[in-house]
Amino acid sequence: MPLLNKTEARPARPSSPTSPSGRRSSWSAARLALTAFFTVDGFLFAAWVVRIPDVRAQVAASHSALGLALLCISAGAVATMALVGRLCLRYGSRRVTVASVAVFSLAVALPAHTHSVLALGAVLLLFGAGYGAANVAMNSAAVDLVAELRRPVMPSFHAGYSLGGLLGAAVGGLLAGRISASWALAASGALGLAVVALAGTALLRAPAAARPAPRESAAPAPAGAAARLSGHARLLVVLLGLTALCTAYGEGALADWATLHLTDDVHASTATAAAGYAAFAFAMTAGRLSGTWLSERLGQTRVMLLGGLAACAGMATAALAPSVPLVLAGFVLVGLGLANVFPLAIAQAGAAAGPQGVATASTLGYAGMLIGPPVIGFLADALSLPAALLTVAASSALAGLLALAVRRHRTGRPA
Repeated sequence: MPLLNKTEARPARPSSPTSPSGRRSSWSAARLALTAFFTVDGFLFAAWVVRIPDVRAQVAASHSALGLALLCISAGAVATMALVGRLCLRYGSRRVTVASVAVFSLAVALPAHTHSVLALGAVLLLFGAGYGAANVAMNSAAVDLVAELRRPVMPSFHAGYSLGGLLGAAVGGLLAGRISASWALAASGALGLAVVALAGTALLRAPAAARPAPRESAAPAPAGAAARLSGHARLLVVLLGLTALCTAYGEGALADWATLHLTDDVHASTATAAAGYAAFAFAMTAGRLSGTWLSERLGQTRVMLLGGLAACAGMATAALAPSVPLVLAGFVLVGLGLANVFPLAIAQAGAAAGPQGVATASTLGYAGMLIGPPVIGFLADALSLPAALLTVAASSALAGLLALAVRRHRTGRPA
């Protein structure tokens, strides 16, 4: 599989004793370093999330003002993603990963030093830009590594992100009553910079596979063939981006509404409600840890299809079940089902169109995470929260069906 991202030419190295064919071992220095970047990315974002109430009190923001400030994260991320795709092509995705995570690590400490909503919004623009840049660059670097290893290991990187988020939320919660937001976020940023220094050095020094030379053709390609291929790749990326959108819609909705559904509709205690979202998050992490194994045995399309259908069944159960145990079981099934759909969609978009494909699919996916919570809120007011949550079941099923459409579109490409 040709590598579509820019890689630096390096001298050939002798084969490793554990790799007679010359193929890099599965857990290479590059893969470990990149996993560390995904993990610290999730950790930093969670460290910020648990401190939002403190920052809100510091800037004396109303709910609506805080909502507008938080939208600046999305604006910064979306505005940056397409540009970062081009930077990855020009400078190499590994270099851009190191630079963007460094920016994100510096930006995470800034919100705690703002004293007005306007200043908070400006800082969160930079925060969002760093976050969006890091996600596109890391996924682009991961796509190259997946192609080099010739194994569907993308879910393992996203498992690192999920694990980092869980650790960030746990550590942030434990420190919330002990140190101020400014010290906590500064410490998190320092941790991020330490990872950049250590993992970044390893990532940049690790050998990258050279791009294969183009195959010779007996006759020149007909005029317009490149355009047709480009149009085919664009449509493929859009389909994969919509798959990511449907998946992220469910993730965003559950992040904001799962606990409220448990307390308001099923009358669970606050502690049980918190455990409900934790069960979803742990299930998603576990699902991603097994994603490579499942993809190698079932195939990526089957994993995405079955995952979407499983999440649909789980969300329907969680939305309609009258008892807490059934709702919790439904959330676990949603986490397991959705776990690998997003990373596999991003990986396939990168394989089809390089960093620009990653950027486009990531932007669509991020949009799904943004629209999920407000759409659920409006529908809950108009109908009910359980009825609104059924849209997550529908979007999950659609994500699985889109995976089938992607396979048919890919196999139906003219030779």
